[in-house]
Amino acid sequence: MSAGLFRYDEWLGSGSPFDRRLKLALGGDVGSGALWEAMEYSVLSGGKRFRPYMLHASVQAYGGEPGLATEPSVAVELIHTYSLIHDDLPSMDDDDFRRGKPSNHKVFGEAMAILAGDALQSMAFETILDEGYVMRAGSVLASRLAAELAEASGASGMAGGQALDISGGPGGEEALAAMHDLKTGALIRFALRAGALIAGSSDLSRADRIGTLVGRAFQVRDDILDATSTREQLGKTPGKDIKQDKFTYVTAFGLAGAEGRLKELLEEAEQEAAKLPGERKALLAAIGLLRA
Repeated sequence: MSAGLFRYDEWLGSGSPFDRRLKLALGGDVGSGALWEAMEYSVLSGGKRFRPYMLHASVQAYGGEPGLATEPSVAVELIHTYSLIHDDLPSMDDDDFRRGKPSNHKVFGEAMAILAGDALQSMAFETILDEGYVMRAGSVLASRLAAELAEASGASGMAGGQALDISGGPGGEEALAAMHDLKTGALIRFALRAGALIAGSSDLSRADRIGTLVGRAFQVRDDILDATSTREQLGKTPGKDIKQDKFTYVTAFGLAGAEGRLKELLEEAEQEAAKLPGERKALLAAIGLLRA
């Protein structure tokens, strides 16, 4: 599949700038022992790398320098991985599998899994504020990206959305969208906004809009897959939303209705992405991954 200036599979492959920097982040002087094993277990277990890819593609779509996207891409993947480790804990979603393998806490125990997630969160900000990156990107941009990532992953973003999810709340599409705009959409919006900022754009409204649409589409697709996939296909336990009586896009609109909503969201996101000033093929291809 073509993805503009780079292919998705090649960008994820061993030896790519993203892959090398991700492994570098995990290769510190104290990179041994159970904590580091737990961190590496989840970070290097594969996954779609969707958020870092969206960030890299956003830089291109805004006409920026892709070389400045590597560290922020690594940082957002580290944040995402920490969130998965914590989401799988018995006190959260209580899932024994992730990416086709036993969840972190099933291998290393709950306490070490919590610490691994905590350490990956810190490592994300170490990466984005690394001296070498600050020198290349400039202190103003690096600090802005760090602040944006902190907001996207904290109480006003991903963590806040997870809190709404586990506490329950009013039903209805608006409440569902509001929750997932934080839980799922915040990091995806960060990826779009980071690309715009790296490219020097001061207009972040379209990045916000695309990020929101893609975040909602990502969640609708996830709800569909939870209802229709096997564990081998999904890489985690399917059917948990129904068992836990969660209000999802599938329970709200039915499978056909959710599929129609996914199509609408992706089409609108593609229309917005097509208006950006730079090389848009990579971003459109990234959005298109959610059709699979």
